[in-house]
Amino acid sequence: MTNLFYVPKQQFESVLESSCNAEIKTEIFSNLCRINCLYMIQKAGSGHIGTSFSSIDLFSWIMLNEINIEKLKSNDTCRDIFFSSKGHDAPAIYSMLTALNLIEFDNIHKLRRIDGLPGHPDVGTPHIETNTGSLGMGISKAKGFVFNNRISGSNQKVFVITGDGELQEGQIWESLQSASTDKMGEITVIIDHNKIQSDTWVSETSYLGDIKAKFESFGWSAWRCNGNNFLEISNIFQEMNHVTDKPKVLIADTVKGSGVSFMDYSVNQTNTYDFHSGAIESPKYDLAFNEIKSNLNKLLESVNLPTLITKIVPTSKKIAVTKTENLISAYSSSLISQINNNPKIVVLDADLVKDTGTMEFKKINPKMFIECGIAEQDMVSQAGAIALSGSIPIVHSFACFLSTRPNEQIYNNATEKTKIIYVGSLAGLLPAGPGHSHQSVRDISTLSSIPDLLMLQPATEHEVELALNYCLNNNEFSSYIRLVSIPTPVPFAHMNGYKLEKGKGTTILEGKDCLIFSYGPTMLTEAYKAAKTLKDKGIGIKLINLPWLNNLDLNWLKSQINEFNKIITIDDHYIIGGQGDMILSAISSLDNNHLVQCLKIGVESVPKCGTNDEVLAAHGLDDSSLHKRIESFINSK
Repeated sequence: MTNLFYVPKQQFESVLESSCNAEIKTEIFSNLCRINCLYMIQKAGSGHIGTSFSSIDLFSWIMLNEINIEKLKSNDTCRDIFFSSKGHDAPAIYSMLTALNLIEFDNIHKLRRIDGLPGHPDVGTPHIETNTGSLGMGISKAKGFVFNNRISGSNQKVFVITGDGELQEGQIWESLQSASTDKMGEITVIIDHNKIQSDTWVSETSYLGDIKAKFESFGWSAWRCNGNNFLEISNIFQEMNHVTDKPKVLIADTVKGSGVSFMDYSVNQTNTYDFHSGAIESPKYDLAFNEIKSNLNKLLESVNLPTLITKIVPTSKKIAVTKTENLISAYSSSLISQINNNPKIVVLDADLVKDTGTMEFKKINPKMFIECGIAEQDMVSQAGAIALSGSIPIVHSFACFLSTRPNEQIYNNATEKTKIIYVGSLAGLLPAGPGHSHQSVRDISTLSSIPDLLMLQPATEHEVELALNYCLNNNEFSSYIRLVSIPTPVPFAHMNGYKLEKGKGTTILEGKDCLIFSYGPTMLTEAYKAAKTLKDKGIGIKLINLPWLNNLDLNWLKSQINEFNKIITIDDHYIIGGQGDMILSAISSLDNNHLVQCLKIGVESVPKCGTNDEVLAAHGLDDSSLHKRIESFINSK
């Protein structure tokens, strides 16, 4: 049993009503928010703690001292606007909004829950002004707010915070010139310059140079300060507020994990930064809480305020899970095993080596590895030229970003008829905690029109190995491997001797009442469990794993459907444009001797955010929902 601690609402009210000066009050408020931010992430089991802690002091200063909070509370159309472009700092924003009674305080217990707060900012949450998604959009959105305000005759301030790694996205630089040309003095951009991005240091990934001079060259007024020092923050905002005819940028030098000494890289240097995302180990949680608490009590004592009050929430130990299939780990091993056979492999990654399984390749073969940073379009175009030169580039990012942001570049590469392998991790509806910006449920449809691009999704570790081998050694043109990132307890196994045959699937369960096609560990597992429930009711389901997402062997398909008049497809993707559309289109083209009833099942609305079980159920894709829907379909006339 581990105890978690949070600061109750009354403690915030006491501090906000106190008469201490703005710098001390904001510092106390910020550290109270730190405790709740830490609590929220620990309770949820995930979230981005490092960047939340680096930016929380800046958030607190802006909310308490730069924004008209009463207009914000009343949702006045002339309110000042504040939002985050980087989005990873959502827990910091939520801890602050709950403390100011802008959202219900009890939401601190519901981070990444279906009835609570999304993993990334979403306009469905009160006082979240805009959604985040792929990085780089924030300044463009700030300009849109200013344009609308000017039309309506108001001139409220617009504050947007970006990450320093985010400056690698081209859209940031596209957005700067017109803001200066149009004299958008309403805009203040704050760069959370904590020097560390997802995997490593910004300077090692894509050195930013003189950021201040770069912004000034676009006609912006630029300042720099210590973003975790309230006296400096106070003084710099006083200076910036005098400038009204130019957009403003503050390069805030911060510490990732600020407020907790063991999260500060300058104190504890490691090869990679360990506190970018995720909950921390219980002993470290206690250390972090006690350090913030100790610092807070010193601050409170210095202004004669009562010592810190916290509430305790006991948490039970997690139940150990059964054996799981870890597809990312399997992919990492498979990639390493291919090096000797394919010396022309070049691996490109978009600041996600830990998440995409490329870290070991980078260690073993650094000369053939390119860290591209948060710049997917640049990465894919580099890969295009590498392929034209005769090497085999393998390109990695999260599926939600890889399929969309550089889609035009992927198409351009395809027209050159070269061979590139694209690997999209974090694919599908799960994990559901990060929210819809990261739930990749439109990549199949987005990439399906790319000429000669073969798309496939493995369901098991063994199938991952087969998929990579096939794409490298059997496929002439480009491929897209869609990978589920979360370890999954898969209740089935492929038969000995199983091999991938293009356009063909493999039978996991036999049955005569209905034929189901699906793919990937998530949906095949839920379909398998639903089929087992139906078997107990005397209903037999034939379940086929079809890993090919945009290719079908029509003769094989005809042989599979001959004995069935009820066919279901289940997609881990939007129902429109998924594998189900391909299968049903193919069935309609066949010369069938009997009528076939078909049902497509998949994601039918913007994905929910919550625990994996909550979200599967909410979308009707858990085994319980599936078995009811399948049974109803089988019994229908």
